[in-house]
Amino acid sequence: MLPGMPIPPASDTDSERYARHLALAEVGAAGQARLKQSAVLVVGAGGLGSPAALYLAASGVGRIGLVDFDRVDLSNLQRQVLFGTAEIGRLKVEAARERLLALNPGIRVDAHALRLEAGNVARLFADYDVIIDGTDRLATRYRINDACVRLAKPLVSAAIHRFEGQAMTYLPGKGPCYRCLFPDAERALVPSCAEAGVLGVLPGVMGSLQATEAIKLLLGVGEPLVGRFLVYDALSLRFQEFRFKRRTDCAVCGDNPQITAPTHSEPELATIDVWTPEQLAATLKSPEAGKYVIVDVREPQEWAAGRLPGSLHLPLGSLPERFGEIPADRTVVFLCAAGARSMAACRFAAQSGRPAINLEGGLYAWSAQFGSPPAP
Repeated sequence: MLPGMPIPPASDTDSERYARHLALAEVGAAGQARLKQSAVLVVGAGGLGSPAALYLAASGVGRIGLVDFDRVDLSNLQRQVLFGTAEIGRLKVEAARERLLALNPGIRVDAHALRLEAGNVARLFADYDVIIDGTDRLATRYRINDACVRLAKPLVSAAIHRFEGQAMTYLPGKGPCYRCLFPDAERALVPSCAEAGVLGVLPGVMGSLQATEAIKLLLGVGEPLVGRFLVYDALSLRFQEFRFKRRTDCAVCGDNPQITAPTHSEPELATIDVWTPEQLAATLKSPEAGKYVIVDVREPQEWAAGRLPGSLHLPLGSLPERFGEIPADRTVVFLCAAGARSMAACRFAAQSGRPAINLEGGLYAWSAQFGSPPAP
């Protein structure tokens, strides 16, 4: 809750609108008043930001900020549920503001039609209690994380890729940040939705989880995703998580941080290649096969259900500790279920100075071409 702002009494209209919240002992009248007095900034009014903002507005969060410089495109409507066909060509934040106020006229919506940059991030974040990252650019994701650490702002971060979603929460002084999990990144390492595709309902799931986390943080209830990396697989309809800790050498939240202010520079592009299942299959049959090692970064239960013969199993959460187990004289090919976790592994390898290859589409794409890999 922002300091110096008194909690207004609930009106009769509020009592009816939020009746289901008021019936929850964990929320009640005091909790609903706290939500009304709270402010959340949603960076990115796209696939993730749409459901997050809608549920924050419906839940009665009193002030919602939206940051986005893009305009609504026809291709957005497959997943960005804030908009309709009539909004095509409009600034997303302006169209979103109208939609949120139509849903709940008793809230305030700030439309920031601009690009989040080093020069404006501190000013934008200052007025909000919780930051939600709904962006799809890796450089922006790191900028948001770094700013939240330096400004002591809670952050709820999520990402989507094809059929897979990921989420985590950062709380100042309570757990690791995004850089603790992925120490650095390179431009254009994760394909955009336009390049790789995304299941339309996937951002709805992940954006709703982000809104859930934000509301929990504002109310001070439940257990947030601090130190826990949540992975959602839409094709198998499974949630998995692994725990990670704050890195003492983290560049922004470590014991001796090197990043103490927002930076204008973009992360460097590292050497990461992307292979199709056909490319990998052809390589494995060629005389060059011995130059490569396949590393499967899925969880143990996924590995037990089936894997490519000869592959090495290093779950993503254990990669920092077990990275030395990968033969140094081979080029590593990372794979997972859908390609998102393996791309994260490629980023880690690149930061460590190792060339890496990501199997695009993961074992789902492999299975579509060659059938499911056998179980042991």
